[in-house]
Amino acid sequence: MQNRKGLIHFDLTGNILKCCFEVMKELGSGFLESVYKNALFIAMRQSGIQVSTEQSFEVVFRQQKIGRYVADLVVEDSVIVELKCCNCLTPEHQAQLINYLTVADISIGLLVNFGNTKLEYKRLCHPKVAIDEDAHIDPAPFLPSSRGEEMRKNKEPAL
Repeated sequence: MQNRKGLIHFDLTGNILKCCFEVMKELGSGFLESVYKNALFIAMRQSGIQVSTEQSFEVVFRQQKIGRYVADLVVEDSVIVELKCCNCLTPEHQAQLINYLTVADISIGLLVNFGNTKLEYKRLCHPKVAIDEDAHIDPAPFLPSSRGEEMRKNKEPAL
């Protein structure tokens, strides 16, 4: 489901993040991940968002089941929400969520860190979806104005 921004599940991830900010505002930082998961579950349910916890996915290697991944939260069977309580999100956390998206065959994931006084989050795509989603994003609005103008004119990034 794409919206006017061209991003898959844009409205849904926006509603999830709204709930994350509400939880952070009410609880603050310093709790265990399980506390935030439980609070976020309640906030999403009260907002009318279908959410499940502890959904399990099998990891398969060469047609053999080799392990299980248990998602923190799966929202409307469309978005995995992976929660962290750490100093900052790292590339390893992002790689972990990308692997989870692949195993679960879910297109979008949110990596959310409640470990600081300011909520930190990243929206990530399943590797198959990332290519399609990138095609809908005009990077020019996110660049400094002179570089953005040049991109709009040339359709290529200025180096």
